[in-house]
Amino acid sequence: MKKIILIIALTITSYSVSFGQVDENYVKTLKTMFKVTGSEETYSTVIKQMFTMFKEQYSNVEEKTWVELEKEFQKTSINDLVRMLAPVYVKYLNQEELQELIDFYSSPVGKKIAQSTPLITQESMQIGQEWGKKIGEEFVQKMKKKGY
Repeated sequence: MKKIILIIALTITSYSVSFGQVDENYVKTLKTMFKVTGSEETYSTVIKQMFTMFKEQYSNVEEKTWVELEKEFQKTSINDLVRMLAPVYVKYLNQEELQELIDFYSSPVGKKIAQSTPLITQESMQIGQEWGKKIGEEFVQKMKKKGY
């Protein structure tokens, strides 16, 4: 177990070092944007899901250890992820634009879209699957009519 934690920690550290340096104020602003858009909560959910899988693989680990590890990873891995993503965001959005997004997502309509987006995405994915299935079926029928 200690080896796995060490490997994960080293991997995160190596990724953090390999990405370009971004101004610390930009990183802080980006983290705030992730918070107000709901992205931080999404990432937190992903970490919880990962720990659920880890618990299945390492069922002999005490619950106390899991609680400690998850708490630690929730805190550090979100910060690491923000630092890793910052070089990508800085290519497309400057500090002022991030602040404008924060201002929007802090408004009533921004909060509503941030809260609604996961539900909209989930429902849209279901509709998209049905749509894709329909197109696939139509395609197969047309190909059969053409003799393929």
